[in-house]
Amino acid sequence: MKKLLLALVALLVMAGCSSESNQPSPAAKPQPKATEFATGRVAFQKAYISARGWQRDAQPYRLESLSSADSKGRDGKEDVWRASFASASSRGAKPYVWSGTDAADAPPRGINPGTEDSYNAGNASTQVFDAGFLKIDSDKAFEVAQQHGGDKFLQKTPDTPVLYMLDWNRGENALVWHVIYGASRDTAALVVDVNASSGEFMRAEK
Repeated sequence: MKKLLLALVALLVMAGCSSESNQPSPAAKPQPKATEFATGRVAFQKAYISARGWQRDAQPYRLESLSSADSKGRDGKEDVWRASFASASSRGAKPYVWSGTDAADAPPRGINPGTEDSYNAGNASTQVFDAGFLKIDSDKAFEVAQQHGGDKFLQKTPDTPVLYMLDWNRGENALVWHVIYGASRDTAALVVDVNASSGEFMRAEK
């Protein structure tokens, strides 16, 4: 009788082990994707392709980095960039945002088209430019800005974000990188302008 009970117990244990081995293993949690940082020119090229799909005559008038929880804008790279384009034929303007982050305060990864707006060719703030003038990338603009006050400023205030904006200066007939040391251009403690075609330092504003 005792042998029979032991045999039954052994069978039950084996059956339990077998059923456990047949259970599917819990799925591994997907690892969060690393944030992608890009220079302004790289992000611009991706947005430019989408803009030309919107209107064949689309031309850029502004490129700017957007702050997010994942970035401080060091080395001329950001994880979110917005490029704005205008079409003379449709008299419309449309922004495209490139995102390389999953941060809660940022758009989804990839190219995100914005809302189309009206465009006035006579508006100085939306002066279009030829993409061929963009020869100096934002990382080089950052290097120049660092040599003209940016390095000392960040040594004193290392948590200050650095933003970038590119637009056409009608008065000087030049494409200009504005390297902005601060949360916005209006409140920045230092803005360094760099010629986006030659890489030459233009001015520093405090």
